[in-house]
Amino acid sequence: MSTISLRFRNDATCGFTLVEIMIVVVIIGLLAALAIPAFQRVQRASQNARVINDWRVFSQAFEIYNTVNGTWPNNVGPGVIPTTPVSMSGDFKAATWQAVTAIGGRWNWDNGLSSGNNAGISISGYTCEDAQLAEIDAKIDDGDLTTGNFVQVSSTRVMLIMARP
Repeated sequence: MSTISLRFRNDATCGFTLVEIMIVVVIIGLLAALAIPAFQRVQRASQNARVINDWRVFSQAFEIYNTVNGTWPNNVGPGVIPTTPVSMSGDFKAATWQAVTAIGGRWNWDNGLSSGNNAGISISGYTCEDAQLAEIDAKIDDGDLTTGNFVQVSSTRVMLIMARP
């Protein structure tokens, strides 16, 4: 009978070389360089959509309030729900109003104090860049933060004007 002998190689060729590892690292780096900007664009678009939708919901609630009461609510501070003379009700999302917005800052009902006697919904203390605000403005107004119903009132406040004097 013949016997089969197994030969084992005794050299060090069973691992990866430094060049092979570096190629894998470079490929992973290239994939990350392509994926991260795409992720940031999607994240920014999501933030914009969230803020625009919240503005739509809040503006409808304030329009209903004005229709029912014949007047706009009194001015309040950021994150405070207007309650005079009757509380906000219906589809008004109190938890969202009191929370930090998707672009930073807090929701604020502004009735004529710091906005040139305009009444509207503003975000005070936002943390996004002006380019992102311009993208939001392009979706809900004219794309110019100095004109229209969506304006940058100050360096820390943007407003969706609902009533002009």
